[in-house]
Amino acid sequence: MRSLKSMPGIEVAGVFDINAARLAQFCAFWGVPARSSLQELLDAAPEALVLNLTNPHAHFETTRACLMAGRHVYSEKPLATDADEAKALHALAAERGLMLGSAPCSVLGEAAQTLGHALRHGIAGTPRAIYAELDDGFIPQAAFDKWISDSGAPWPAGDEFRVGCTLEHAGYYLTWLIAWFGSVRTVVAASAETIPDKAGDGPFAPDLSVATLFFENGPVTRLTCSIVAPHDHSIRIVGDKGVLSCKAAWDNGAKVRFARRLTLRRRLMEHPWPLRIRLPGPTHPKVARWGAAAMNFMLGPAEMLEAGAQGRPCRLSNDFALHLTEVTLAIQNAGEDTGAQRMTTGCAPMEPMPWAR
Repeated sequence: MRSLKSMPGIEVAGVFDINAARLAQFCAFWGVPARSSLQELLDAAPEALVLNLTNPHAHFETTRACLMAGRHVYSEKPLATDADEAKALHALAAERGLMLGSAPCSVLGEAAQTLGHALRHGIAGTPRAIYAELDDGFIPQAAFDKWISDSGAPWPAGDEFRVGCTLEHAGYYLTWLIAWFGSVRTVVAASAETIPDKAGDGPFAPDLSVATLFFENGPVTRLTCSIVAPHDHSIRIVGDKGVLSCKAAWDNGAKVRFARRLTLRRRLMEHPWPLRIRLPGPTHPKVARWGAAAMNFMLGPAEMLEAGAQGRPCRLSNDFALHLTEVTLAIQNAGEDTGAQRMTTGCAPMEPMPWAR
């Protein structure tokens, strides 16, 4: 809702929540119309895009109901918590000629698009390896009981721990990587629960995962997700000429830098004063930092609405959403001895934003 204020021409036709008190509190705070049922919500705006912001365990049934009603859907991550259910949603959307998009949409943001621009223009040379980190610190000891949304909703700690940091966070770099290089061919991953005693009732999801991703047409990538390791949201792209980097996945305006490689007194190193890479013109509406993030969460819905209005393919395509979901679930569910997993879905690289070409 905070992001929506930066996007003129988009308005909320209605909101529904199964929790009546929470619905009333949200709608009163933001000044948007409450609907008493999902059907009433769908009936209120027959042409509207539906944002499925429910709990992950409800994503499949909620999205399926909206697709059956003939609505385009933008879903919170993941599309479903089961790969076969995600494939069923993808098939249903295709059958009905509907768009099915998935968060996160930071891939459409300035930082991701700037890195993509740098890759396409060979600034670092041929990319050889990528290290991407999505480690959040030792969250079970954080003061999360004080994390409150604008409208007064508490951070759902128990639910977050049951869903897990991989489903919640892997997409923030997976979307960037898939956008740049297309399909992941093979996932070799391991995941584990390292902290068994968390707030709420279990069973809890893995709180640490490490994955090696092999792309059809891209460099080998290591991706980590945890709520254990010290906070690190950086990505480093190692090329023949040096290293491209960004330190803040959750900041649309994060600085993108290039450190060329050099030899100093027989020592091989990256330049200590990296060059900042900038796009030449204006990019997209920004939002102020709130907590850990400075992201415009409406970039995804806006892209889907614009694609529909212009009759063009959506950058957040149905294939993109499904492939993102399959890769994320492969990492989440890897456990100790799954080994190499061959992906069964795929998608093309994403068309860059006009201002990032």
